[in-house]
Amino acid sequence: MQQVPVSLWTLVAGIVVTAISIWIGQNHALMPVQASLQAPLVDGFFSVMFTIAIALFLVVEGTIVVFLIQFRRRRGDDSDGVWVEGNVPLEVFWTAIPTVIVLLLGIYSVDVFNRMGGFDPAGHPHSAAHVAHIPGSAIAATLSDTEATTAPTIAPTIGIGASPQTLNKPADLVVDVKGIQYAWLFNYPDSGISSGELHIPVGADVQLNLSAQDVIHSFWVPNFRLKQDALPGIPTELRFVATKPGTYPVVCAELCGGYHGSMRTQVVVHTPEEYDSWRKENQIAQQQNLNQVVAINPADLSTSEFLAPHTHDMGISAATLESLVMSR
Repeated sequence: MQQVPVSLWTLVAGIVVTAISIWIGQNHALMPVQASLQAPLVDGFFSVMFTIAIALFLVVEGTIVVFLIQFRRRRGDDSDGVWVEGNVPLEVFWTAIPTVIVLLLGIYSVDVFNRMGGFDPAGHPHSAAHVAHIPGSAIAATLSDTEATTAPTIAPTIGIGASPQTLNKPADLVVDVKGIQYAWLFNYPDSGISSGELHIPVGADVQLNLSAQDVIHSFWVPNFRLKQDALPGIPTELRFVATKPGTYPVVCAELCGGYHGSMRTQVVVHTPEEYDSWRKENQIAQQQNLNQVVAINPADLSTSEFLAPHTHDMGISAATLESLVMSR
């Protein structure tokens, strides 16, 4: 019986490994649902890396299994094994192939980074309303509108900015995002809305201007395949387009303290009609709250009236509070 050449077995093994690797690499379910324009770019790069990883795993582990079987110690064979000093062509091969793979992946990753907007995170001057909301809340910005119009603007120079298709074009929606221990705060400069959740319309070019009040935080939306650090004193930017309506988790991906694990919120992607409705409802609600705050002057309240809303939480009855105030 004629023995099958080793080269033929190698060719067959290579075809099988390639087919299995491509199928698994392109049909895995390891990533969450895509919900942004940038997500397919990241997933494409991940699939290529995963395909290569599967191929390397099969080659290495398959070789180990074959060698364990073929070169196992037979019963009664106490002779020395074959002395193998080295194989220069094989060593060059297994050094050159990973080098080429790493170089190609590096070039591919730079291309993905560029198409996502990583090479141009800045480029748009911020509006006066935007500057008004950087230091504080919507109420603070409204009350100090005069000073805000003369404040200097600082554009983010780090992060994911405009893609080559949207270069030199202003974003459809700008949101100021501040990370604090342990929450995310969202301010909408154009509408004066403040929220603990991010609400955006589907298909809109959204620009997040990130900052941190205390320590480094990291704004991560797994469904968008986007993550950007929020740095104290250094503005950063994250620009993206959501493509699928829904509610998606927002996670802090940087260890920021003892309650880091609870620093979570969500991004709600609305249809344009739903977003307009949400914006109008919140503008009305926040305007009513502002009017209430302005209408009440604490200086006009007596001590008992000022403390009255807190007596229940303090476990003190109204009568006891009144007697304590009168005894002063």
